[in-house]
Amino acid sequence: MRLAISALAAALMLSGPALGQQGPMPEDLAWKLLELGRVIDPPKTAALYAPLQQKEPYQGVKVERDVKYGPADRHLLDVFTPDPASPPRPVLIYIHGGGFIAGNKRNPGSPFYDNVMLWAAKSGFVGVNATYRLAPAFPWPAGAEDMGAIVQWVAENIASRGGDPSRVFLMGQSVGAIHVASYVSHSEFHKVKGGGLAGAIMVSGIYDLTASPAGDAELAYYGSDPSRYAERSSLQGLLASPIPFLITAAELDPPRFVEQFELLKQASCKRPSGCVRSFMLPQHSHTSEVYAINTPDTRLTNEILEFVKSVK
Repeated sequence: MRLAISALAAALMLSGPALGQQGPMPEDLAWKLLELGRVIDPPKTAALYAPLQQKEPYQGVKVERDVKYGPADRHLLDVFTPDPASPPRPVLIYIHGGGFIAGNKRNPGSPFYDNVMLWAAKSGFVGVNATYRLAPAFPWPAGAEDMGAIVQWVAENIASRGGDPSRVFLMGQSVGAIHVASYVSHSEFHKVKGGGLAGAIMVSGIYDLTASPAGDAELAYYGSDPSRYAERSSLQGLLASPIPFLITAAELDPPRFVEQFELLKQASCKRPSGCVRSFMLPQHSHTSEVYAINTPDTRLTNEILEFVKSVK
């Protein structure tokens, strides 16, 4: 097994130098992620990262749970603000993944995705951790509609919680990134002038549905008519959007996510405004990239902070 993993590591280093770099990830953890490979395995990845995360009660942070932002049962968000309150801070909204048909902002007893919010609160943000309606009961465009409702709630309510409604950043991972991209790229879902965002951050998303065959979960959300996939994709709308955005992917992502990252990155370089900000995260997998947030491995969060600083 170790020989096979070594071969995978060698192949990855040939495609890019990142795995050969010494970084903040302990060597044993890097090997365990390599052994898992290019898969999406939240339970096994959570077992690696949960011991590295904070446990409740959280010190220095005020947490509001299950605030309603709309009428549906899953129209819920958590707000993390530093305690005591400080002058208006930028806002980071986080949108989880789950393959269109599953996932939540937090499961009881799990540190995920409170970890993203704790990092946000200690890094100068007010954090908003939101969930959304799921397929197949709520197909396209429910995700994009819910992003619009979340952003509208933040625009109307975050100032009273110490947030700056003019500095809102919407971040999603996996399907969360897809819903963020759909919202940014389709202005018909904007309920706030200009989309209500200072910027967007998309971590391991899919942007062009026509580039590869749809899986069962995508069929459940987007429908079975491929003639609609181009208009429901986000690629062209992202390229035309005035909202600044950052895209990232993980070195151990399943190949499709890496291909989509490269597709959007290369297409963006043809814009008059030039190439989008992008970052390939070394050593990480599709799941570990966000489970590692708020640990000593700050490679992804450093990129997020640099992006936020770059947005005027």
